[in-house]
Amino acid sequence: MAYDDLRSLLRALEREGDLKRIKAEVDPYLEVGEIVDRVNKAGGPALLFENVKGSAMPLAMNVFGTDRRLLKALGLKSYDDIRDKIGGLLKPELPQGFVGVREAFGKLGAMAHVPPKKVKSDAAPVQEVVITGDDVDLDRLPALFTWPEDGGSFFNLGLTHTKDPETGIRNLGLYRLQRHDKRTIGMHWQIHKDSRNHYQVAARRGERLPVAIAFGAPPAVTYASTAPLPGDIDEYLFAGFVSGKRIEMVDCKTVPLQVPAQAEVVLEGWLEPGKMLPEGPFGDHTGFYTPQEDFPALTIDTITMRRRPLLQSIVVGRPPTEDGPLGRATESFFLPLLKIIVPDIVDYHLPEAGGFHNCVIVSIDKKYPKHAQKVMHAIWGAHMLSLEKLIIVVDKDCDVHNYHEVAWRALGNVDYSRDLTVVEGPVDHLDHASYQQFWGGKAGIDATKKLPEEGYTRDGGWPNMVESDPATAERVTKRWKEYGL
Repeated sequence: MAYDDLRSLLRALEREGDLKRIKAEVDPYLEVGEIVDRVNKAGGPALLFENVKGSAMPLAMNVFGTDRRLLKALGLKSYDDIRDKIGGLLKPELPQGFVGVREAFGKLGAMAHVPPKKVKSDAAPVQEVVITGDDVDLDRLPALFTWPEDGGSFFNLGLTHTKDPETGIRNLGLYRLQRHDKRTIGMHWQIHKDSRNHYQVAARRGERLPVAIAFGAPPAVTYASTAPLPGDIDEYLFAGFVSGKRIEMVDCKTVPLQVPAQAEVVLEGWLEPGKMLPEGPFGDHTGFYTPQEDFPALTIDTITMRRRPLLQSIVVGRPPTEDGPLGRATESFFLPLLKIIVPDIVDYHLPEAGGFHNCVIVSIDKKYPKHAQKVMHAIWGAHMLSLEKLIIVVDKDCDVHNYHEVAWRALGNVDYSRDLTVVEGPVDHLDHASYQQFWGGKAGIDATKKLPEEGYTRDGGWPNMVESDPATAERVTKRWKEYGL
């Protein structure tokens, strides 16, 4: 089973020697980021900074920095556990399209009995302490100034809660939050994000938007906030499905939203229509700085917390970073759902080096001419995969996770005058390579075996790959010890 809260996970990691307490004073200006980045890239432990300069609140970092720790946090032995569970439940239905995905998730929730449940305030640790009015001071929370050219200090793992003013459907998202002053934070809501849509609806109606931001939530909730779910699928239902238990939630004190009862800290406030402030620059998960732009600025009216709270954050930058395990979890979990939308896919991989949204490698069981191109265009129409800039399509016998194998196919199986597809379309808000923001060029590489119907008419047809003689290979395997090798 997944851990009910952050602190119980940290205790378990410490018992196993996979958490290091840092008692020396550390500066959230550059120093913490440098420490965490080095430890993460070395595959090191989770870190608990107990003496952060300027704050009495301990800071938990690198908690999900390895696959082992994230799996432990979610109560899984392998990412395939959830993938197989989803796939097994979806097979009888064979739902089609996004409607089918929504219906499937509804069925999963009903079968697993995992919808969130409401608890009273006196049963919610996150509301043991309530701070309002002039006592609100965000400077007491350890925000990080991570990279030299950052535009300020940021909270990088705050789970942002909003709801659609018209439908009432809630959204849970993970966005960076710049601390502007003691009561104001910037909301980095990119154009493709649901919370931005909620803000725009509220602004059009002339209404302010209630917002709640939770830190140190139960691990399954933190993971769910990163998952690219369609807008009307409840992240808390997905968190319950992943963790195998219902997530306890409590009504906020001053805004009409609910937050995890077992979180460490919650910020509550109202976003006024049209209130914008310059946000950034920020050294982002792309490994480059994203430039300064105007984004909504939220005024915090209330802070609730545990009696002895701790804050959880994350360092992003040039990969690999803590984003890696989170991205690999999503890649595995969502394969069955991607197959609903694009049933031609056998397997797929989102390389961390591409930020998980710049490149996708897919394998297919090729059945007809230009099958690879059909799959490319289907992916470019599939929810957030529409932002992928490079699609590499290989045959089903290629391991999409083996970069050497993929490169061998892509470098040796391609005539770039015929097998390269170039189109234009939407790109990620953070993409710096496109010559204008929000859209740019994309490419698809058909690295599959070519058919005569596709124009490959050379004598003898497409050549066979070099393979060992099966009988000889088996005999050599049996005699291997005799060779003294």
